[in-house]
Amino acid sequence: MTARMARERLGVGPGADGHALRAAFREAAKRCHPDRGGDPLAFREVMEAYRVLREEPLEPVAWGLAPIPPTAPVRLVIEISPDAAVLGGEAVVDAPGGRRLKIQLPPGLRPGDRVRAGQDAFEVTIRGDAAIVRGDDLWITVKVDPAVLTDGGRLSVATPRGERTVWVSRKAAARALVRLPGEGLPERDSRRQGDLFVRLAAGAARAESPARVLLRQFAAAWAA
Repeated sequence: MTARMARERLGVGPGADGHALRAAFREAAKRCHPDRGGDPLAFREVMEAYRVLREEPLEPVAWGLAPIPPTAPVRLVIEISPDAAVLGGEAVVDAPGGRRLKIQLPPGLRPGDRVRAGQDAFEVTIRGDAAIVRGDDLWITVKVDPAVLTDGGRLSVATPRGERTVWVSRKAAARALVRLPGEGLPERDSRRQGDLFVRLAAGAARAESPARVLLRQFAAAWAA
């Protein structure tokens, strides 16, 4: 007797558990038991069907067959400053296993780039307080005399490459933004040379120099 024939004889479906199988067997056995006037041949078939299904190997269920996903690899990250993104340099990172590694950073790193130390690869993130990296460009916020935002003027800006003297036109003052071409992140692989954008934010007004005070007083007296 095959398993399919046994299930048909007891009236159970594939995958019936032990409880359902025993209940179906008892019900079928009552109907054809010889002591109750049943057919001895039919009773033997019920007994055989029950034996076949009890010995049938269990069918694996879907969740038991699903492969166990491999453990996701640990994401290794190295956080660098905007200065290091522009100029490169050395960095020390904590690697798996408690190791501390020294990495030589190339200039021109962008967020998402990967640098390797031995067998480990670290994903680059860039974070700074006064400066931020956007794509290939470097953005810096500078506090200036409120008069510069009105009339423009000259100011000194600290950049990763050193001090830069920036002339702020009236148009740039109105936008509160100055662009310095080619002063952002350097070229690297397929990435272009970036620009430096200087945001102008109003700060405390500078005290007027004694010479300027005398000049203003002279101009006022001359006009009188």
